[in-house]
Amino acid sequence: MIEAGIIGSSGYVAGELLRCLLHHPNVNINFLYSHSQAEEPACETHQDLFAYPNLKFTNRINPNADVVFLCLGHGHSAAFLSKHKFSEHTAVIDLSNDFRLQADSVFEGKKFVYGLPEKNKSAIRSAQYIANPGCFATAIELALLPLAKEQLLDGEVHVHAVTGSTGAGKNPTASTHFSWRASNVSIYKAFSHQHLGEIGENLRGLQQGFDQPVNFLPVRGDFARGIFASAYLNSSLEEENLQKLFGDYYSDALFTHVSRKTVNLKQVVNTNNCLLQVQKLGGKVLVTSAIDNLLKGASGQAIQNMNLMFGLKENAGLQLKASAF
Repeated sequence: MIEAGIIGSSGYVAGELLRCLLHHPNVNINFLYSHSQAEEPACETHQDLFAYPNLKFTNRINPNADVVFLCLGHGHSAAFLSKHKFSEHTAVIDLSNDFRLQADSVFEGKKFVYGLPEKNKSAIRSAQYIANPGCFATAIELALLPLAKEQLLDGEVHVHAVTGSTGAGKNPTASTHFSWRASNVSIYKAFSHQHLGEIGENLRGLQQGFDQPVNFLPVRGDFARGIFASAYLNSSLEEENLQKLFGDYYSDALFTHVSRKTVNLKQVVNTNNCLLQVQKLGGKVLVTSAIDNLLKGASGQAIQNMNLMFGLKENAGLQLKASAF
């Protein structure tokens, strides 16, 4: 059994990570680190874990754990790793944005590999340190990587993507509480979202000459979880060529699927899947991408990365079905 520790165990992402790892056939939860809630039952915070009353938070780490998941706020993972040392064999999977960019990917001599399996599966298998991608970045990159691989990003890319309230984290803010969010929609961080850096780097990793802007409009949705992204750009390719291009790129991707039918969010919520639809409309390519922001956009992808790193079945602990109604 793989002995796993979770750092920062009280948020939405950590809760989903716990839910999946408790049912993972190859994992034992070794410790749940939370300085502020030490010795408290985890089910007091994650109330869906009422069947695990003996699972408790601790303020101590096990430096010899096989794998550690960092579910800390952005900017806090590097500080935590500086203060708390793990063994030479411990795998580290960070779910913040601390190590995603190339300029930040080396920390104390350790190289963090960008953990998008649909692009870096081979490198992930041999890695010890993983920078898990952002949720918006995952949805948008999966929509555009096949085009980048074939050097087909010829001009500006436009992206409109709506996300559920869990994407903003567990601590309530003026724009996340129910009375404001219900029956409401708003744009935030237009053209300046923090995930644009990693999106640009990963597109250029496949299409080195790509220097056009990704014009990204993030939208707050009036639902709890999921991301529905629409990316469009000019293209001379016919739709059948696009279908083949996307089908070939994702032919061995266990969790990313290309559909010829209209995509909707309920098809992927509560799963680690990404569902894509590619269309040719006039002179433009439209790619629709749907994921669950807490799973494929965070904890599910982290477990997918762990499975690859430890030579397990890629879908171990992730055989989840969407609940359409």
